[in-house]
Amino acid sequence: MATMSNKMKRNQRIVYISQYFVTHPNELIGLSYFSDYFNSAKSSISEDIDFVRGIFDETEIGVIETIAGVQGGMIFRPSYSDVKTNELMDEIRQRLTEGKRILPGSYVYLADLLQDPRLLDNVAKLIAVKYQKEEIDAVVTIETKGIGLCVAVAKYLNVPHVVVRRSSSEMDGSTISVNYVSGSHQRVSKMELSKVSLKAGSKVLIIDDFLRNGGTMIGLMNLIEEFDCKTVGICVFVESTYRDHEPIPDYDSLLKVEIVYNKEESRFELQSELGTFFE
Repeated sequence: MATMSNKMKRNQRIVYISQYFVTHPNELIGLSYFSDYFNSAKSSISEDIDFVRGIFDETEIGVIETIAGVQGGMIFRPSYSDVKTNELMDEIRQRLTEGKRILPGSYVYLADLLQDPRLLDNVAKLIAVKYQKEEIDAVVTIETKGIGLCVAVAKYLNVPHVVVRRSSSEMDGSTISVNYVSGSHQRVSKMELSKVSLKAGSKVLIIDDFLRNGGTMIGLMNLIEEFDCKTVGICVFVESTYRDHEPIPDYDSLLKVEIVYNKEESRFELQSELGTFFE
C-alpha cells in the first residue's frame, strides 16, 4: 500500500477518511490502514475517525461501527434518512406518471428510471441499507433489466453480484438449470447458472426490476436451492397488483402499481402506491 510522502494536516486526513468510508461501505477496515497510509500515530487517526463518526451520525450519512479483537476494525454502514426516502419515492411516483408506461401483457416500462445513474444509486442504497445486516453473501438477478440494480445493490453490500441466464454459453462452463413458468401466457422457460457462481451455503438476496406473475421469482428461488444456498431476501423495484401467482415468501417491493381505466379520458393509466418494503 502506498503511503503519503508528506505529512497531511488533520483536515486533509478527515476529508480522505470520510471519502474512503463512503466509497467502501460494509467493508472491514483496520485502523492500521489509515495509520500506515498517513504515517501517523493510531491515536491521532482514532481522533480523526471519531470526528468523522460524529459528522456521519449528525448528517445521517451512516454509522461507523467498531469491531473489537485482533481481526477487528471499522465498518461503515450507510443510512438513508426518512426525509430522503420520502423525496426519492415521491420523485419515482411522479416520473411513473410521465410518458408511455403501460406495455402489452400488463407490464410497465421502467428502463428509463433504472438507467438514471443518480436515481439508480439512491434506490440501490435504500435497498442495501435494509439488508446490510443480514450477512448476505451474494446478490442474484436474472438477465436483463434487473442487472443494473443488482450490481448497484451488491456494491453497497460489498458482495458479489450473480446474473442468472436464460441460455448459457461456452464461457459459462458447466451449469445448473431449472424450468419455470413465466409470463401471462404461462409458458415454460429455462434459467441457467454456472456451477461456480455460488458457493454452497451462501445467503442470497434476490433483486429484480418488476414482479408480475411471480414465476421468474419462484424459478430463481428453486435454482438457488439447487446450489444448496438459501434465499434470505427478495426485493423488487416495482410490483404489479394485476397478477395471480404462487405465494412468494417474505418479499419486498418499493412500489405497487395498478393499471386502471380512466373513463373520462377513455384511456388506461398507471396508479402507484408504496410497496411492502415500507410496511
